Order: sequence, then structure tokens, then C-alpha cells
Amino acid sequence: NVVQVINSACEECPISSGYVVTDLCQGCLAKSCKQACNFGAITVGNGRSYIDPAKCKSCGKCAEACAYSAIVKIQRPCMKSCPVGAMEMDENGVCQIDDEKCIRCGQCIHACPFGAVASKADVVDVVNAIRSGKKVVAMLAPAGEGQFGPDVTMASWRTAMKKVGFADFVEVGLGGDLTAAFEAEEWAEGFKEGKKMTTSCCPAFVNYIRKHFPEVAENISTTVSPMCAVSRMLKAKDPETVTVFVGPCIAKKSEAHEHGIEGNADYVLTFGEIRAIMRAKGVELEPEANTSQEASVYGKRFGNGGGVTEAVLECLKETGENTDIKVARCSGIAECKKALTLLKIGRLPEDFIEGMICEGGCVGGPSHHKSAQAAKKDRDKLIGEADKRGVHENLSNYDLDSFSMHR
Repeated sequence: NVVQVINSACEECPISSGYVVTDLCQGCLAKSCKQACNFGAITVGNGRSYIDPAKCKSCGKCAEACAYSAIVKIQRPCMKSCPVGAMEMDENGVCQIDDEKCIRCGQCIHACPFGAVASKADVVDVVNAIRSGKKVVAMLAPAGEGQFGPDVTMASWRTAMKKVGFADFVEVGLGGDLTAAFEAEEWAEGFKEGKKMTTSCCPAFVNYIRKHFPEVAENISTTVSPMCAVSRMLKAKDPETVTVFVGPCIAKKSEAHEHGIEGNADYVLTFGEIRAIMRAKGVELEPEANTSQEASVYGKRFGNGGGVTEAVLECLKETGENTDIKVARCSGIAECKKALTLLKIGRLPEDFIEGMICEGGCVGGPSHHKSAQAAKKDRDKLIGEADKRGVHENLSNYDLDSFSMHR
């Protein structure tokens, strides 16, 4: 698992995870909480209710029944943040991760106030690769645009990465264009055959399907992610190239190291990890004119919730295919779960599911520099300055036959 608990750092939060009665309890005559409990866990004394933790099953019926909202559920931050219930406690109160449930989304890493949950870092491997003289290429996620202010452009990133020692820099929004173009073909074919499909570019979403909805795993698109697309393109030109993805996503580490997809990124760095390397080298992201554009605006918006759908529909439009395809645009685990449940039981009204586990898409990833809301204004400004070239127009100068776009 690329997500791990540092046992010595875990504070064993002194929180009895479960339901507790607060001072808001009015000691009401109705005793609705006691009546709602099927396990005899609630007693009344001294004018208020009490919950016996030994009997409580954490079903929440008492909290639902209380008219005064006096009963609340208290959880450890890491456990509360996990969307799939993969965080557990051992006999000493130290957190553990259930690998069978964990989808590598990284929300626990973001939530833990003590930094006791971390992802495996590729920092040393990347630095060693650069120092060895290998051709190491940095690939920046679309979500990077706007994270560091309106004046930090793709040109700013290119300059900084070259100073760090990377041989080259590529905007992964280009991979968004590649993925959109090939996924559009796959969607069109599936639509004609009556086959419902899901996107495959969010690795946490893919992990979620494989572990929690294995019945619909065959519905996952076979088109590779933008990260993999750019990595394969670079390796097709020079097989010795070492590719390094930079972004806000923890699950990308899982995609690179656990999914076993040939030609994918060799290493993955979060924004925090690349900033650490930059600081060690005395390099900063400096304001620079927005003169570098390798992706269409559709590829650039891949990091937004709904951005994949927008790009694919644009590709269908450009090629004259049917654009009446209905898509469930799912942002966050709740929406993904609902859509996948409907797909599983054969009642999904839409033709395709775009799944993003992080709220708002990749821009809301756990290792973001700024929140999606804080970065939106700057991101919109930078993308607004880009020219409006189409997806296929942008790809016309690339040899798309030199590498495969499918798993």
C-alpha cells in the first residue's frame, strides 16, 4: 500500500469513536433515544441520558430520534475522513489501514493533524535519477494550473523544473487531450453496442470499483489516464526516458506502482514533495508570461469535476459522432457510490459514469497547495488566457500510432 501509518507518530487520539450524549440533553419525558435503541445501551439518570459504550453498536438510531440534536457521533480525524471505512484501530489505539478496503485516495493523509499517515515518497529516487545523468522529464498535472497564483504559468513551471535538473517538462493536459480523443472512440462504440461504461483516469475511482464494486469492473474504460498517455508518448520517442508525474493526487502513486500498467510514470511526486526538492536546490516558481501551451482548454480542464465529460463530448462533436450520450458526472464518493450502485443493479439511466473520488475533481486532491475554491479564480484566469484550439487540432502534430492508448 502506498498509504501507510507511521506508528510512532500516531497519537492514538483519545477519542472514543462512537455516539455520545452532550450537555444539550434536556432530560425530556419522551426518552425517544432510549426507545429507539434496540440494544439497551441507553439509560436515564440524574435528568439526562447516558450511553453504555460496551453495548452501543454505533447504529445512530438514538441520534436520529433525539429532537434536541443532543447525541453526536465523535470519530478520530483519519477514520472520519476515510470514505470506505478502511481506517481501524489496533488493541493499543494505533491506527491501521485495511488494504482490502483502502482505495489510496489519501484523504486520511490530509485529515491527520499529526502527520501520522503518509504516502510512500519517490523523492530520493527522483533526485538520484537526475543526479545519475538520466533523461528525467517532469509531467505536471492539469490541476497544477492556478495552484500557485495567477502569475505562475506553465512557462514558470518549465523554467523551474529545468533549474531543478529535469531534462524536459510536459503539460499533462496534453495527455488529457489524448485520453479524451481515444475515450471518445471507446464511448461511441460502447454507446452503439448499448454497453454502459465508466471513466478510468481517476485511480482512486478505479480502485473503488475493483474493491467495492467488482461486479462492474468490466465496465471500466480501457483508455489509459493522461499521466500514462504522456509517459508512453515520451518513452516511445526515447525508451530510456524517466517520467515523473507532479500533482495533488496520492492515488497516482498507486496507479504508477500498483496497477501494473506498462509504460506508466516511473515516479510520482506531490506538490509538497516537488516543492521540497525545489527548496533544497534554491529554486522558486517565478512569474513568467504565459507563452507555453501544450494542451487544449479541454485537456487543461481534465482536473475539474466534469472536465473529462466536457472533453470527450467535444471530441465526439469534432468527429461528427453522436453527442446525445447521457453522462453521470460524479464528484465525490457519495455520487460515485450512487451511480455505481445503479449500474450494478442495471438501473443506471445514464450511458456513462465520470467518476472523481475527490470533491470537485483533481483540483480538490489531498495534496493540493491551495483548496479548489481558493485556486479557482486564478485557474480560470490562466485557462482563459489559453487559445481555443480543438482537441484533435492540438493532437495533429503528434504521432499517435507510435504508442498504445489502451491498457
